[in-house]
Amino acid sequence: MSSTPVTRVVLFNIPEKEDQEKLFDFYRTLKQVALKDGKPYILSASAGSTFNDPRNRGFTVAAVTKFSSEEDMKYYDDECPSHAKLKEFAKSVRKEVLMAYFEDVLA
Repeated sequence: MSSTPVTRVVLFNIPEKEDQEKLFDFYRTLKQVALKDGKPYILSASAGSTFNDPRNRGFTVAAVTKFSSEEDMKYYDDECPSHAKLKEFAKSVRKEVLMAYFEDVLA
């Protein structure tokens, strides 16, 4: 498993602005409320609206979360109660989701 930082990009198609704002609220507090072994483990988390542009292919929200390791990202996916709440909400309002993961390139 990788011990280099991992960035996770998630694109959502969430049509309603009100629902987008609720999702943004989850991401605003995620870094503070998501805990592993009683400590914050997410390096950064942010989300925002996409530009109205044909290249966005209908995705209305982009979210970026950064982890110090692949292990932390797997914990986020499989065990984190804060992420479980975020996923539950997102599933109820989204039409599509696309995810991409990548390791940070070290110079």
